[in-house]
Amino acid sequence: MEILYGMVARGQVVLAEFSSTQTNANAIAREILAKIPDGNEDCNASYSSDRYIFHVKRTDGLIVLCMANDASGRRIPFAFLEDIHQRFVKTYGRAIHSAAAYAMNDDFSRILSQQMHHYSNDPEADRLNRLKGEMSQVRSVMMDNIEKVLEKGDRLALLVEKTSTLQGNTIRLRRQARRFRNTLWCRNVKLTAVSVVVLILVLIYIVLAFVCQGPLLLSCFK
Repeated sequence: MEILYGMVARGQVVLAEFSSTQTNANAIAREILAKIPDGNEDCNASYSSDRYIFHVKRTDGLIVLCMANDASGRRIPFAFLEDIHQRFVKTYGRAIHSAAAYAMNDDFSRILSQQMHHYSNDPEADRLNRLKGEMSQVRSVMMDNIEKVLEKGDRLALLVEKTSTLQGNTIRLRRQARRFRNTLWCRNVKLTAVSVVVLILVLIYIVLAFVCQGPLLLSCFK
């Protein structure tokens, strides 16, 4: 596994580059830069050329590119590109957006050389990348768990709200039932009173009819 060439560019303006061997990598790299659509959208891409692979990472308009042999796969080259991007931004900051071509080449080509050697020869580079991947997976699982907890919290809040609403409806129904029972009781009392009065009047009439010798009560009015 070996990374042979590295480049940092802003659009098609090359800011720094380094090649560990005599190849036409810089010419192919410029052809690739010309093919990358304009814009600031982040993207990762890989291009094949003979037995080499050119890997490209664009983040916030800054393009980092490297050439590696095809045995390197994608994990290590893109770990290298991410490392170079972070170092370059940390070192030069806002100057990246206005720097002229090769403005950072004298200083940063040495960093490109060091990191190319590190990612090409140090087995810990791959282990570190795997560890980063595992940490990313753990972080993703943790975020999923947090989202599930928050979702359960939202469901619990909704359940509490529905329970409160149900309790309010129950209390309202109880009050309505109590008023309805009171209304029925009042009606029953009134009907009972009217019935008693009518019964008393009927009894009085019967008594009077008996005493007055007839239903017309004629003897009582003579």
